[in-house]
Amino acid sequence: MSDRNFFAHPTAIIDEPCQIGAGTKVWHFCHVMKDSVLGERCILGQNVFVANGVRVGDNCKIQNNVSLYTGCILEDDVFCGPSCVFTNVTNPRSQILRHDKYETTRIRRGASIGANATIVCGVTLGRYSFVAAGAVITKDIPDYALVMGVPARVAGWISRHGHRLEEKNQEGEWICPESGWRYREVEPDVVRCLDWPEDKPLAV
Repeated sequence: MSDRNFFAHPTAIIDEPCQIGAGTKVWHFCHVMKDSVLGERCILGQNVFVANGVRVGDNCKIQNNVSLYTGCILEDDVFCGPSCVFTNVTNPRSQILRHDKYETTRIRRGASIGANATIVCGVTLGRYSFVAAGAVITKDIPDYALVMGVPARVAGWISRHGHRLEEKNQEGEWICPESGWRYREVEPDVVRCLDWPEDKPLAV
């Protein structure tokens, strides 16, 4: 990593071998363990821990005091709010080793997780879903869902730009107030954007 093209604060610990993409910034007191992968243009705030084997896509923002444990997979453009919590064992006991029982938790592209939310292991957060601060996720969350509460439940739908989708037009479509893009519930609990491909980055 002598030719590294990312930034790591002097207080950060980077265990080798691992992969860290170009333009990524690893800030104060972070610990990135070996065999983990961080994509390009990510930001790890203070005191972020990335365990062995974790996969983080491009352009992810992980705020202060977040620990990503083995089994976590973050796709591109994921936002993790301060002190949100991940787990990797459903029924942990200090007296019983369950390292072979780690479950996969997948955060799909563009999802946002609010501060102090808890993500129980083994679930998938859908694309561009939005988890309210303090919510506890115990099951899979659909794409574009706005979820809140303990346990979290779908409270509405949210646009790719992060605006709640409320009133529908005559065609039965929601309109994002920022982008003007249209969204439709194409079947129960399945929302799609009609004006922008799911995998295409936002125009900047």
